[in-house]
Amino acid sequence: MNTRQVIDESVGPYSLSVTFNHDSSCFSVGLDSGFCDLNAGVGIVEMLGQTNYIAMVGGGRNPKFPQNKLVIWDDVKLKPTLQLEFRTSVLGVRLSRTRIVVALLNSIHLYPFSTSKQKLGVYETSDNHMGLACLGEKLLVFPGRSPGQVQLIELETGNISIIPAHSSALKAMALSPDGEILATASEAGTLIRIFSTANCTKLAELRRGVDHAVIFSLSFSPSNNLLAVTSDKSTLHIFDVPHPSHNARHSQSPASGTENGNRTWGFLGRLPLLPRVFSDVYSSASAHFEMGDEPMPGSPSMPNHGSSLGRPPKGIIGWQDDQTLMVIGSGREGRWEKFILREGEDGRRYCMRDGWKRYLSG
Repeated sequence: MNTRQVIDESVGPYSLSVTFNHDSSCFSVGLDSGFCDLNAGVGIVEMLGQTNYIAMVGGGRNPKFPQNKLVIWDDVKLKPTLQLEFRTSVLGVRLSRTRIVVALLNSIHLYPFSTSKQKLGVYETSDNHMGLACLGEKLLVFPGRSPGQVQLIELETGNISIIPAHSSALKAMALSPDGEILATASEAGTLIRIFSTANCTKLAELRRGVDHAVIFSLSFSPSNNLLAVTSDKSTLHIFDVPHPSHNARHSQSPASGTENGNRTWGFLGRLPLLPRVFSDVYSSASAHFEMGDEPMPGSPSMPNHGSSLGRPPKGIIGWQDDQTLMVIGSGREGRWEKFILREGEDGRRYCMRDGWKRYLSG
């Protein structure tokens, strides 16, 4: 007779979500076992800068809150300061000191950051399973009504602009810290497109690779000059990006996409009639990051943690400065990794892992 105890693989904390705050100085984790003195699951958690306000949505096997309710938690008073309830599940939240943005499957809801529940606006979207939305000082950006479209709202005037960014649904987007450029990626995951938010013109196309990939995260550096990209290829890519304010200054940089930088095909990129893949702009540096071994959605061994995405978020990027960035992931073995950008003796940029740690251990 086998008298050994069955191993319970559910023992121990499991992170359902992980996000950086606005300047990547902190990151917050939603656990299936809760947050603070909450002893039930939190599926989405979003910090407001370094303040005491935290947005939370229930998740996991035993959700603390219904998944159609957003709770703004005051971590000083240890109680909710605002609760917003919707007809469908909350898929994403963005916060600023003046506004709250809530992403549902087919709509974006805008509120003032106050105890008032009066809406500032509601906008229809195409299916937005990822809960995509970017909230800047002057702009709100989210998927449009048709797959692949991006909608930009000027917060002061309410003016709306539409960008036909991709031919398939959006998978990721990022707004630069100064709000002047937008990066988007579609379900294909091969190209990242860069747009000016002032006039919606396309500034560049950056090629991650030639085969399909799931883009996990896009993030601009503090100077707005670099874009970091992660995908399910377990690779972190660093791209130089054009900026409307200083294109000329960077157009001659060795790492800004010239034939000596990240157009990796060299002289082939100058030959006529070759496929465009040979002339596209590739990353100027790349590195491997750890994704963990959580099974993909639909796997019999995939735990039912209540995540709307089916798999815990991975490859979330946060810049410390223009030479240092962090990549974090959730799941059973949630970890953060630190990467440093350096210039080699050959004048090329290199991305090197500088350290890592499991944040759920100990």
